Amino acid sequence: MPSITPAVKSMKAAIALMIGVLVFAPWARAGDTADIEKTLAGLLPGKTPDRIVPSPVPGLYEVDFGPQVFYVSKDGHYLLDGDMVDLKERKNLTEQRRTVARVKLINSIDPATMIVFAPKQVKHVVTVFTDVDCPYCRKLHKHLSEYERYGIEIRYLAFPRTGVDTPSYYRAVSVWCAADSNSAITEAEQGKAMPMRHCDNPVDHHLAIAHQIGVTGTPTLVLEDGTMLSGYVSPKELHRLLDGKDVDKKVAD
Repeated sequence: MPSITPAVKSMKAAIALMIGVLVFAPWARAGDTADIEKTLAGLLPGKTPDRIVPSPVPGLYEVDFGPQVFYVSKDGHYLLDGDMVDLKERKNLTEQRRTVARVKLINSIDPATMIVFAPKQVKHVVTVFTDVDCPYCRKLHKHLSEYERYGIEIRYLAFPRTGVDTPSYYRAVSVWCAADSNSAITEAEQGKAMPMRHCDNPVDHHLAIAHQIGVTGTPTLVLEDGTMLSGYVSPKELHRLLDGKDVDKKVAD
């Protein structure tokens, strides 16, 4: 087998990381994919993709590992890592597939492990990966009452950007271990000192999900349809976007 380029090696590592803790649905085979299966077995031994299906381009197959989507030629010789766009319909077909996978991952999380701020009448639900030490996360949290006024429920998941065994990580653990985690995260987002708390907590699981989805910074917002937004989005902007009136460049590819 020809040597694998550094880019493919990097992608292999990323895919392996993302699928390492997932339990996928049965492999949906379509057509003759024997050569593709053989190639994937060499690249990712012991790992089974979500599905292998024909793409809209003849001879090219879509391979899904959760939100990680790439394309392989029928003979298993060529691999394309990038977005497929239908120019006629002006649709990003790859991103559409990613959004479906993101929804499944978010829905797999126990809501009891989230910190939720809900208005009396919920119109939209937005899941936010937050770092309590992130300035823009603090800005978002400062405007919670405005999000609620638009009927937007904010559900927090922990994503300390500095990783495990760091001050931000332990501050997140302390928040999620508090008797009143809603009050605790508000204090943390205000920059107040946090007493160290320890308990069985979901921070590591939230981090794993974030990596699988492709979160790299905070805040990262995941909408109900799986659309992912990177960075702070004001209440007014988010309201417009959720109502389908204004999709801007914040939408992550």
